[in-house]
Amino acid sequence: MPLKSTFGAGSVRGFGAGGVISDFIIATGGTITESGDYKIHTFTGSGSFAVTAGAVPGNNDVDYLVIAGGGAGDVSFNPLGANGGAGAGAGGYRESPGTATGSYSVSPLGASPAAAISITGGTYPIVVGGGGAGTTCYPSPGVPTRGSSSSFSSITSAGGGGGAGNNVGAPGGSGGGVNLNGAAGGAGNTPPVSPAQGTNGSPGIPSSGGGASGGGGALVAGSQNFTSPNTNGGTGGGGATTSISGSPTAYAGGGGGGGYNNGSTFAGGSGGGGPSGNNGTTNANDMNGSTNKGGGGGGGSSGVPVTIRGGNGGSGVVVLRYKFQ
Repeated sequence: MPLKSTFGAGSVRGFGAGGVISDFIIATGGTITESGDYKIHTFTGSGSFAVTAGAVPGNNDVDYLVIAGGGAGDVSFNPLGANGGAGAGAGGYRESPGTATGSYSVSPLGASPAAAISITGGTYPIVVGGGGAGTTCYPSPGVPTRGSSSSFSSITSAGGGGGAGNNVGAPGGSGGGVNLNGAAGGAGNTPPVSPAQGTNGSPGIPSSGGGASGGGGALVAGSQNFTSPNTNGGTGGGGATTSISGSPTAYAGGGGGGGYNNGSTFAGGSGGGGPSGNNGTTNANDMNGSTNKGGGGGGGSSGVPVTIRGGNGGSGVVVLRYKFQ
């Protein structure tokens, strides 16, 4: 028998085609926190957003942040000398404009035509993408991998492109950097969405120095350095900051590109991008993109023989927010 109460926050309206209807959304899934009149569900791994009561129109919108896994950094293979490895692109960054809950600061990517998701009762699968796995290049070259996509409802963010060696940079949510002189960086926002989910990796440094470029971040493209003798790597592109979780947090920074056997390190982008390595001696784990921020892995800066790998990409995250009273 349906409940008859029709008054008060969260009161039940009865059973409809989509299940129980209440004044506000009632749901489970992920780690649940509160900020004022709003509930926040944070998914650091795949799961389900189970809506046990769908809200009346006007209270049934959910704001979202969907970050994919970052790509893996490169350690370029050069048996005759040292090369810098390219930084990887960040996982795709997609965010609603905050119009449903309107109580926090969104990033510049939370803009129209992005929109909150109107939901009814039922279960919504959540996919949180993992970061790409960095590979070693000695005694034979590996292929850094792209991050995996994350999704909620109709929103999918693409995994970040891996750092590339002697070819064009890998595409993805944000594109990977590249080692080959003058080669194009990986294309970000691949596949394309609006607002864009990421930026391009930097082109290769146009010299014979061997430095590699940085991967793209959510807001800022990867960079390269032109300082003589052009042996330096590049900085990873910057990510984006949102307060959807209740406090300002940056996500989806690109990985830094490694220098040419010069011992220098180059920073990953804000939002969890991994820094580049240091002359083959850096612990590879120190080049990883940040977990649950979708950061791209950093590239290696290596001598011969190369025994370290490029940095792993950071895993993604899905954050949902809605009014509950």
